[in-house]
Amino acid sequence: MADFGMPGEPGEQIPVRVFGGPTALFEYGGLRFLTDPTFDAPREYPVPGGVLLTKTAPPSGTPADLGRIDAVLLSHDEHPDNLDISGRALLAGIPLTLTTTGGGERLGERATGLADWESVDLDRPGGGTVTVTAVPAVHGPGPREAVEPVLGQVIGFILTGDGLPTLYVSGDNASLDSVGHIADRFGPVDTAVLFAGAPRDPLIFDGALLVLDSAQAAEAARILDARRVVPLHYDSWAHFTEGRTALVSAFTAAGLADRLDLGTRG
Repeated sequence: MADFGMPGEPGEQIPVRVFGGPTALFEYGGLRFLTDPTFDAPREYPVPGGVLLTKTAPPSGTPADLGRIDAVLLSHDEHPDNLDISGRALLAGIPLTLTTTGGGERLGERATGLADWESVDLDRPGGGTVTVTAVPAVHGPGPREAVEPVLGQVIGFILTGDGLPTLYVSGDNASLDSVGHIADRFGPVDTAVLFAGAPRDPLIFDGALLVLDSAQAAEAARILDARRVVPLHYDSWAHFTEGRTALVSAFTAAGLADRLDLGTRG
């Protein structure tokens, strides 16, 4: 089991252990959080609309490597590149999954669905709480009401607590307007865990971006005034069109290279 130590005061960095795709593990306020669990081996997944998603690389760790997980932050449950077969099996042994309102209904009694700006308080070991707030995300181009009928609900998360740094997990978001609304309420952000990778599929929205590209991720960092950015969701899948090199180049071009942290591989 990874020992993350006990990050506490704002300004202290929270170690983030990345596994590939959208999956990462971090400790915050003494609680251990896992994002969008995807631990399957490389394979293909047929999804509605004639789309075939292809996983191209294995995760850099296994569920057995995780140790205790207190909560899963699941941006959405409807796509295998955010919740795969192994990830679904893993949820059964985790006490709490926070996700969309629809996901909360589909995933059973251990899942809690949250609407935009709705919060839950989780008890910290030794006293106090961590507040997890659901924040808006748009999984594709254009207004949310046009995107959700095609790709479903998605949310992101803000984590806060007394004496703790502010942490943002974007989920599959392509909207900088949504990032602006989050910054207005919670900025500046200490650590932004941004899903990127510029995923596209020619059969969906004419190949338009479904999640941030690298340049937009850098712009999101600027909007949030994020002190540190840990990117996820840019490798291990064939429909991700920009990887590590594009991220480094974009943050360098934006003068934000010193804020980019690629995390620790699981």
